[in-house]
Amino acid sequence: MKELKAELLKYRRTFTGKLIVWIPLFFAVYAFVIGMIMENSSQAQKMAYTGTSWAVFLALVFNWWSFLFMPLGMGLFGTLVAWQEKRAGNWRVLQIHANPPRRQWIAKIGGMAVYSLFSSLVLILVTVVTGFFTAQGIMPFARIVAGALLCWLTSLALIPIQLWAAAAGGMSVSLGMGFAGMFAGVFLAPEKYWVFCPWSWPVRLMCPIIGVHPNGVLLSPDSPLRNASVIWAGTVLSLGIFLVLTLLTGIWFERREVA
Repeated sequence: MKELKAELLKYRRTFTGKLIVWIPLFFAVYAFVIGMIMENSSQAQKMAYTGTSWAVFLALVFNWWSFLFMPLGMGLFGTLVAWQEKRAGNWRVLQIHANPPRRQWIAKIGGMAVYSLFSSLVLILVTVVTGFFTAQGIMPFARIVAGALLCWLTSLALIPIQLWAAAAGGMSVSLGMGFAGMFAGVFLAPEKYWVFCPWSWPVRLMCPIIGVHPNGVLLSPDSPLRNASVIWAGTVLSLGIFLVLTLLTGIWFERREVA
């Protein structure tokens, strides 16, 4: 816990810490603006349109959140964390620390997990607030909470992957991996082998929870992608892979030679 607290303190008053608020705020405001444009456009064309439904609003927020932020955001997060350590001493400080380097590495992953959870909680808040002024109908609060938290849970496995990529290969490797994962995730999510791509897990789970296809289109009520069995499969798979990759990358870091 001491190592974890130390990691959390590192991000205070830094650009990394500010991203916790800025990124979820951007996605909620984006959905708000798109909803207003849709409403004004429909009214201008004198269509029978009374406002953005909660289904459309949540599809806008969570489809982009799972499709764009999870791969690229985690890639950027891992890059910033690795850059901060490199600037502080090229990882040597963690290697010569009194505690085993593996514990320091695991604490760093834990700190990233906690901060990404904070970001998900901010997403819940700003989605509720912006949706209150934009969306029509009864607020599906349970779906908002479930969508945000399950996106977080199923993206945990990306943290050790992206941090390792940033530490081993640098910014270009980490961001390149996130960029490639973004496209791979959205293409594989509707397929039966989505389980083999960690970047597709958050996108796939938004199908039964939010009712949105990975391509951003609302799903029909009888769509097979609404099968809720993937929720447990994706969650258990992500947590298991997260623990395994955290341990393996921790062993790699402990044996790594830092110049």
